Amino acid sequence: MKIIVPNSVLDKELPLQLNISFQKVFVLFQKYTDTEYAHHPYHGAAKEMVRIFEKHPELNTGFSDYSLLEKYKEQINLLLDPLFPEPLQLNEIKAASIPFSFTSFKFTKRFENIINNAGEDFELNVRNFEDDGMYIMACTFILSSVYGYKVDVKRPFYFDIPDKTTGTMKYYRANFNADFSEITPTENAPKLTQEDFKELLDNFDNIDLWREKLPPNSYLFKGFGLISLFDVTAEEMISSIKENLLAGGEKLLSKLENNLRNFYGIKDLKLGYSIFDNTNSKIYGTLVKKSNSIILADSLEIICDDSYFCNGILEKIFKNHETFVISDLEQYGSATSKNPFYKNLQKNKIQSIIIIPIEATAKGDLALLEIASPRAYELNSVNINKLKDIIPVFEAAVKRTSEEHQNILEATIQEHYTSIHSAVKWRFYQAAEKYHIDSQSDENAKLDEIIFHDVYPLFGQSDIKGSSEARNIAIKEDLTTQLTLAITVLKEACKYEALPIYNELKFRVSAYLADVKKGLDAGDELTILDFLKREIYPIFNHIKTINTALSEQVSIYMERLDSDLGVVYEKRKEYENSVNLLNNKLSKFIDKKQIQAQEMYPHYFERYKTDGIEYNMYIGESLTKEDTFDDIYLYNLRLWQLQVMCEMENVAFSERKNMIADLRVASLILVHSNPMAIKFRMDEKQFDVDGAYNIRYEIIKKRIDKANIKGTDERLTATGKIAIVYSQEKDALEYLKYISYLQSKNQLGKVESLELEDLQGVSGLKALRIEVVYQKDFDAKNTITFNDLIKEIEA
Repeated sequence: MKIIVPNSVLDKELPLQLNISFQKVFVLFQKYTDTEYAHHPYHGAAKEMVRIFEKHPELNTGFSDYSLLEKYKEQINLLLDPLFPEPLQLNEIKAASIPFSFTSFKFTKRFENIINNAGEDFELNVRNFEDDGMYIMACTFILSSVYGYKVDVKRPFYFDIPDKTTGTMKYYRANFNADFSEITPTENAPKLTQEDFKELLDNFDNIDLWREKLPPNSYLFKGFGLISLFDVTAEEMISSIKENLLAGGEKLLSKLENNLRNFYGIKDLKLGYSIFDNTNSKIYGTLVKKSNSIILADSLEIICDDSYFCNGILEKIFKNHETFVISDLEQYGSATSKNPFYKNLQKNKIQSIIIIPIEATAKGDLALLEIASPRAYELNSVNINKLKDIIPVFEAAVKRTSEEHQNILEATIQEHYTSIHSAVKWRFYQAAEKYHIDSQSDENAKLDEIIFHDVYPLFGQSDIKGSSEARNIAIKEDLTTQLTLAITVLKEACKYEALPIYNELKFRVSAYLADVKKGLDAGDELTILDFLKREIYPIFNHIKTINTALSEQVSIYMERLDSDLGVVYEKRKEYENSVNLLNNKLSKFIDKKQIQAQEMYPHYFERYKTDGIEYNMYIGESLTKEDTFDDIYLYNLRLWQLQVMCEMENVAFSERKNMIADLRVASLILVHSNPMAIKFRMDEKQFDVDGAYNIRYEIIKKRIDKANIKGTDERLTATGKIAIVYSQEKDALEYLKYISYLQSKNQLGKVESLELEDLQGVSGLKALRIEVVYQKDFDAKNTITFNDLIKEIEA
């Protein structure tokens, strides 16, 4: 007889003293010892059993020392054998046990096999029952059996028992039979009244109250129980799949895979899925991790035709949307001449697989649910029927995952292509909701115009200084390199073939080279490249056939050309890489800063990449759904903008060491004190100013970076300086306060007050231009905080 005493029993406190007793078995046996049962088959055996009780009275009176279970194991086995009939030993999962402690001491053979197969370290503990919960459960048992108060708190007991053979987990529900036990109060048990009972009903979670009314060890449990387990692995897996489905998340597929491993008892079962794109007739992976598809393997996508799949798969899965099973991959390979699908599965050590098509999207895309095993016949046309009850759940799981993936794609598009800023998204939802309601009753319903009135604009840019000149220099250097390489090839050709055509072409290439060195005009690059393709390259094709040396010279020339553009693109690539690096650094910096700025007051923000960065901001009460606007938020955003401009200058300056092209930025802020209206242009999918008067602001934005200082040819924007353009003196006074503050932080230096030349349609503009003090070891993470800015504004 195996005895299991969980470690948790040793220190578990209960309102019951647990005494193991077989008194009710004794009473049953004693009945059959009477002379009236002298001819009954049980009479002789009953007399023998009674003698066992008489010889060992502890079995009748009871004991709490669990070691006596081992001492009397032979006697207990005999006494309980009638309750464990031999024909049911391999069928029933049953044990004699003590309730609330789960101390078990006699098992059917099937139960023993399950325990032995669980591993040496396994301990039989009930799932999801903490000590307090078990205490209260024991209390309700007392209320029912001693006082007759019916409390319906029945909760099924579950046991999770590992299976070493399959490497999976099995799940069992327990039923408890208490016919062979009784509970009596001890002398220390308080008398419970109807009022006590009502108070307990209103305070189920108050463990202190339960301990007060039914103190520890105040009642005596005498006897034993019979616990029967029922395998509910399939039901548990369906429940777990639903639970995982509701939870969702990145690990959904791996959780479902574990569920199926337990469901099938296959420890290395694999689960994957892929999407059949009905539009492009391709199968492709839908998640970040490529391993989520079994049939795709190392491919990013595959064409769904008979060059990859057999006709049976094409017909059954993709045409009829029926489940397809391969129980023996090698047999399938022989029948299909080892097609690419077979080779792919074999490479991934798959020998049996079930493919279940599930309609994933409204446009007819199919999700292919893939369940695979490394052994033949572990998955087959018979056990596929086990999936019938859970395929609907998996359909929901796949559709949910597909929807989540679609949402990710849409979010990416929203963020990077047609973004609607979070600060104003509420207004678009409001308009969409109104349109949806109106369209129910009016087929001519129209979307509302999105207009925000009385908002204050802020504009800034960090422009790469001299970008056009730098790009032209890069073009010039690349053309010089390409023409020089062509001359080298022609010179070498003259050494082996004294053909006048070589000299004539060399002369023309040299002439183009001389023109390039003098300077480029519009169209010069295209003219030169057309000349090379039309007249030089055919000659090169001949030259490389003369001998190996000339062939190598032509190869050197061709290898210097960009494979996509067919031109030398070295200096331009260095320049573009530097521009992209700088743009990305500045973009990420201001994007991160802007998220923080939203915390002080929600406002609209949009950013553009050009040769540098430019951005628009709008702030005002109409942009928000609830917040009340105050001028302090505008002032704070202006100070924030100037502060961030200083930091962006430092980002660009510190990034020079990482760029091949030495690029500098010139920063500019445009101040506009009058509120305006902005309108979402449906055709352009972006906001623009609304009203004729406000167009002047847009004109200034487009032309201001080309403005000169009045009476000079000097541009306003300059490297190492921030220009603040304004038209009203009160704006200058406001910004001088901010400049003074940042000077105190050693971020800004000398200030210039400037007048600007009139622009077309715009006059009377002025500017402050301030030197930037670059930090030696600038750290983008260690900058002035919002609290610092607000303190400065409030001061």
